[in-house]
Amino acid sequence: MKKNWTKFLVVALSVMMVFAMTACGGGSSDGGSEGGDNVLHLGGIGPLTGPAALYGVAVNNGAQLAVDEINAANPDGVQLVWDMQDDEHDAEKSVNAYNKLMDDGMQILIGTVTSAPCTAVAAEAYENRTFVLTPSASAAAVVEGNDNVYQLCFQDPQQGQIAADYIAENYPDAVVGAIYNNADNYSTGIYDAFKAEFEAKGKTVAAAEAFADDANADFSAQLNSMKNANVDLIFLPIYYTPASNIMKQASDMGYAPKYFGCDGLDGILALEGFDTALAEGSLLLTPFSADAEDDATKAFVDAYQKAYGEKPIQFAADAYDCVYAVYEAFGKTGLGTDASMEDICEAMIEQFNGGFSITGLTASGEMKWESTGVVDKAPKIYLIQDGKYVEQ
Repeated sequence: MKKNWTKFLVVALSVMMVFAMTACGGGSSDGGSEGGDNVLHLGGIGPLTGPAALYGVAVNNGAQLAVDEINAANPDGVQLVWDMQDDEHDAEKSVNAYNKLMDDGMQILIGTVTSAPCTAVAAEAYENRTFVLTPSASAAAVVEGNDNVYQLCFQDPQQGQIAADYIAENYPDAVVGAIYNNADNYSTGIYDAFKAEFEAKGKTVAAAEAFADDANADFSAQLNSMKNANVDLIFLPIYYTPASNIMKQASDMGYAPKYFGCDGLDGILALEGFDTALAEGSLLLTPFSADAEDDATKAFVDAYQKAYGEKPIQFAADAYDCVYAVYEAFGKTGLGTDASMEDICEAMIEQFNGGFSITGLTASGEMKWESTGVVDKAPKIYLIQDGKYVEQ
């Protein structure tokens, strides 16, 4: 089922717009084939409401776009059903959502969206032998000990190491500080790897300050610590909501450091009520930019904007790539859609461990997977300039 990605996108996009797209929220879509004989049921879990909803809605939209394209372009082939459940970025609710999807006949899970919920769900999926490809849960714990779980996103330690190398090489004279969430394994995983790599290069983190809740609204103590240590570059391995508060409060106190974030920072330009000028000049590590000029990205962005009325962020592209990766890998297994979930899981593991690769939106070239579940693809670093991502 390997195909020329750009050519397939153009053909698929010419027919997919006949389908009505859901703009946000949960639910399922099957391209008109639910209850048929050749249907593969895909489940998704993520925050469709709450402070991390920007991520979950983007994943839902991106996956839905891919499902509708595939169903429209291949009416006589395997048809996909997509069902996304809300977990509000809560581990217990994520497990409940997983159990509901299982009751509803899910065969493969694309999720969950965030790391702590995905870690909890991964343990359940391992016991049940459900194949999992997460678009964006980047913690190492997600795949550790789970041979059925794979990541399409960069893993947290990878992000920390890449960020440390980039800052050390490109900002050798900067006074570097860090603000991170010490109650979140995503944030601590990135920060720990960053600190270790930065120090290995003979550099020092001049000030490191933690907080324990992404809903935290007051960062005055952390910012005063940065300012008192003369920090002029703050590393932010955190999600976009606390990052937006940090940028706003720093500006209010007349403090203007440079910021470097990871994939959790993606989406800050779309955050309602946020002054995007505050993020101007910031850097972030993300594998996708809606401003890229390649044909595949342009086609995806055009279709996404027509369907949802906004530019896609990385999480939408991650989910889009996940659906195509699962679809193409399943086609290589030789199984029918009536195969048991356990047989599908083992066959998909064999594909992903056997050199399966795909050229998607979130990599410069092909992406493939290690048997550990970690994805192998080229990293990208972007500068926010004039409200757009400019690749560095």
